[in-house]
Amino acid sequence: MSTRTTAPAAHATSHAGLGPLRERMWTAVTDGDEYAASAHVLDALDDGTDAESVLLDVIAPVQARVGAEWAANRLGVAQEHAASAIAERVIAALAHHPSARVEPRLGRIAVACVDKEWHALPARLLAEVLSLRGWRVDFLGAQVPTPHLVAHLHHSGADAVALSSSLATRLPTAHAAITACQAVGVAVLAGGAAFGPDGRYARLLGADAWAPDARSAARRLAEGIPAPETTGGHASTGDLPHLADQEYTYVAREQVPLVREVLAQLERRFPAMAGYTDHQRERTAEDIVHLLDHLAVALYVDDDALFTAFVTWTAGILTARDVPARSLRPALDALAAELQDFPRARRLLDHARHALDATLAPGGRTPGAPA
Repeated sequence: MSTRTTAPAAHATSHAGLGPLRERMWTAVTDGDEYAASAHVLDALDDGTDAESVLLDVIAPVQARVGAEWAANRLGVAQEHAASAIAERVIAALAHHPSARVEPRLGRIAVACVDKEWHALPARLLAEVLSLRGWRVDFLGAQVPTPHLVAHLHHSGADAVALSSSLATRLPTAHAAITACQAVGVAVLAGGAAFGPDGRYARLLGADAWAPDARSAARRLAEGIPAPETTGGHASTGDLPHLADQEYTYVAREQVPLVREVLAQLERRFPAMAGYTDHQRERTAEDIVHLLDHLAVALYVDDDALFTAFVTWTAGILTARDVPARSLRPALDALAAELQDFPRARRLLDHARHALDATLAPGGRTPGAPA
């Protein structure tokens, strides 16, 4: 079975012409005004703006701006969550507008986030775009356990599954989901920031296709994705032979003692910790957990860039919040000391430390800024 169909050409509205609507939406979501945000979108649809353009050229960039403003510490966590909730409600309102009602005439696609992935908005946007283009869509939402996803595929007869993940730390779970879906003969289209800007991790983990955005995903599905062979399946260690060294397994399983030891070493390596409050110590422990999570997944995919990018991004987040990013260096040094017998982990940590030193040096690139 293939997903190949004949899909209608999508309507297009000038991206530049939507600038005023984006600004009105930005004001509404940052004010926490769900009713104003919905009214702006519904008025635009009434005036003839096509629904796909509103989804991808208004709602999506406004949410991206929300994320950027949170990273820069100009929006708080509560504001960021409120903005995301408003976006979900606005999308639901858009979906019930008469101009967005399209009779399904193509195949059936399941759209789901991998287990423990709670960023559902990218998947929701894709689901709505596919519905607008004539697909029958089963939107399963955030954090879909793999056994439940496979059971749904069995019962629904979906032609393909679009699997979304925004967090790189979910890549091992995504790998298991990809393998399980393919084992029942369903092709997997991977998408989301977790798979890398060029789709490198989607290819590495064996996805049948990858798309960088909703429009590309819709085009790829319209082109057709051949169903995978179902004979035998494939194991994680077979796909990723470097996992045989057990470094990923050790770092993932020994997180609690590693956090404890790194915290103890930080007491000696970073004297400023002596003045930390209990709350600051808790946040420091959380930061170390995040470092270990990303070190583990970088070991899983054997990619230095993944861990290095997280470290420099974290430096930017800390700097924006007036927390000294130099505190990352002793944490990385402590991890390197604990993992000195693990060659791949040492390599990842060395590259990350060099990149961090470069960003923190006078005249260096602002931590967390795009390269």
